[in-house]
Amino acid sequence: MSAWQKNYTALKFDWAGPRVLEVVMSNPGRLNALDQDGHRELAEVWRDIDRDPDVSVALLRGEGGAFSGGGDLELVEQMASDWAVRSRVWREASELVYNVINCSKPVVAAIEGPAVGAGLAAAMVADITVAGRTARIIDGHTRLGVAAGDHSAIVWPLLCGMAKAKYYLMLCETVTGEEAERIGLVSLVAEDGEVVDKARDVAAKLANGAPAAIKWTKYALNNWLRSAGPAFDASLAMEFMGFSGPEVREGLDALKNKRRPEFDPDCPF
Repeated sequence: MSAWQKNYTALKFDWAGPRVLEVVMSNPGRLNALDQDGHRELAEVWRDIDRDPDVSVALLRGEGGAFSGGGDLELVEQMASDWAVRSRVWREASELVYNVINCSKPVVAAIEGPAVGAGLAAAMVADITVAGRTARIIDGHTRLGVAAGDHSAIVWPLLCGMAKAKYYLMLCETVTGEEAERIGLVSLVAEDGEVVDKARDVAAKLANGAPAAIKWTKYALNNWLRSAGPAFDASLAMEFMGFSGPEVREGLDALKNKRRPEFDPDCPF
């Protein structure tokens, strides 16, 4: 174990193979939802990985057959009621996306089960994403009552086209892994139960490839995402402005009570 790994509590680490580090989101019994520690650590970890000379490739997955059920509702409540928390999480959300993009090491994501929230953001800006056939990818922002910010405004239109991006992001429709692969939202689809093994195979190939050539290819391709930085920054600002408004309170109450939200159609903005 590298010394820096001891600073993390919400994330676990393991070696999937020579020079392939697994980053495991772990919140047992809660579908690996990210609490305030998990959110912060998922933003920070990519800088430590980038600096670690023993790591050539990172593989992101969830523990126990699920990827991540999104943000912890307690954290969402704090964001809606506390300006300081909202400001801190806004900074972390920005750093998460930019840190994955700017990490020189290739990042592979293995999506099993539900993928929502910050975990989904990391997976969508990863370099290669493998999804299970019945995995459930959901950008749940508008159902919560906030704009589709974090990663989606820059990544989804580039991956699957503007028409599909608007449909799924505005309506919060679920995308299965099979459909995600068909429309280009993920790189590969694998049978359920084989997702992590397939992702490990991909990571091993990257680790055995020409390191400089692969890093420079990632850097060049990710200039498409860097060039969309203003769109990302604006979408993130709009998302977090929504956390101070009335719609998020209705969305949060609906989530807690497992009902459909009833938003005010005459709500001013």
